Amino acid sequence: MKSVPILDLSYEINELKPQLMQVFENVLDAGTFIMGPNVKKFEQEVADYLGVKFAITLNSGTDAIIIGLLAAGVGPGDEVITTPFTFFATAEAISQVGATPIFVDVDEYTYNMDLLQLEAAITPRTKAIIPVHLFGHTVDMGELLRIANKYQLLVIEDTAQAFGAEYQDRKVGTIGDIGCFSFFPSKNLGAYGDGGLLATNNEEFAMKAAMLRVHGSKKKYYNEVIGYNSRLDEIQAAILRVKLPYIDKWNDGRKLAARTYKELLSGVEGIVLPVEESYAKHVFHQYTIRVKEGRRDEIQAKLDELGVSTMIYYPVPVHKLPVYQSMEIQMPKAEKLASEVLSLPIWPQIDRQIQSYVSSKLIELL
Repeated sequence: MKSVPILDLSYEINELKPQLMQVFENVLDAGTFIMGPNVKKFEQEVADYLGVKFAITLNSGTDAIIIGLLAAGVGPGDEVITTPFTFFATAEAISQVGATPIFVDVDEYTYNMDLLQLEAAITPRTKAIIPVHLFGHTVDMGELLRIANKYQLLVIEDTAQAFGAEYQDRKVGTIGDIGCFSFFPSKNLGAYGDGGLLATNNEEFAMKAAMLRVHGSKKKYYNEVIGYNSRLDEIQAAILRVKLPYIDKWNDGRKLAARTYKELLSGVEGIVLPVEESYAKHVFHQYTIRVKEGRRDEIQAKLDELGVSTMIYYPVPVHKLPVYQSMEIQMPKAEKLASEVLSLPIWPQIDRQIQSYVSSKLIELL
C-alpha cells in the first residue's frame, strides 16, 4: 500500500471541485474580496446551523478567543481557568489580553479538563473558564456550567476541534457565553486558508466582537476602541458556504472511522483507545490512542518507516512550555498524556482497507 497521510483532503476537494471552481469564479467576477456578501451569508448560515443568534467571522480561531475574551471584558488582573493539554493558542490568548491562565489537570480518558479539580482552582480573581472540546470530544458542559454559575464566571468554549459536536443534543460552542471556532484547513469544517468564528447569543458581546475585528469601529474611519484587523476573506467564506452543508455527513464519516478503529484495535495490549462519554457526540477531529510503557516514540518512528503518518498532539503540555515554565506547577495527568498520545490517520472518507493496514502495522509493532 502507498504511504498513508495523517489527513487526506483530496477526497473532499475532488467531490466539491466543480462547486469550488464556480464560487472562485463568482468571487473574482464580483471583485469584492473583503467583508462581501459571502461573509454575510455564511455568518447567517452558520448561525442557523449552530442555533445561535450571532456568528461573527474572524481571521482565525486564535483571534476568536482573543476577541471573545476582550468582548466579555476579560483583561489585566483577571484569571482565566483552562486546560494544559491543548494547543498553545488557548493559553496564549489569555495572556495576550493581559489576564493570567490558570491550569487545571485533565481526565486521562476524555483528555478534557478534570472538572473534579475545577472548583479548587477558582479564586476571587477568576473571571472566566475556557473549556476545550479536545479532539472533538465534548466537555461535560452541564457540570461545568453548574460550577461557573455558582461563582458567576464567564464560559468561553474553545471549539476549534469540535465543529458539529454535541453535548446532550446541543451544539458545543453555543452552550457557554461565547463559542470560538477555527476553520484551519485540517479542521472538521476547514477553509483553504486561515479562518475563525465567534458564536454567541449575547448581543453586547457580538457587537463588541464585530467592532474589534475592524479596528474598533462600527463605521469605517470612526474608530471607537483599539481593535484588530481580523476579517474572514470573502473567498474563504465562499468556500465554507460550499462545505457547510456537508459537515454532518463528514462528521458521520469520522464517527464510522472511529468505530472501525475500535473494532480493529479493541483488546490490543499496550494501547488505550479513546472514549465517548454518554453525554457527548464525539466528532473525532483526531483519533488519538495512548501507547503505554514508554514505547510511543519508538512506535511512531517505526510506523513512519512503514509509510504510516501519525501525529503527537501534544508533545509538551502548555504549562511546561518555556513561556510558562516560571509557574513551576505540576499537572501529572497532562504530562503523562503528552508522553503517550498518538493520533492515527483519520478523515471522513478513509476506507476500511487503509484502516486495516494502519491497525495491522500498529499491532505488529506492539
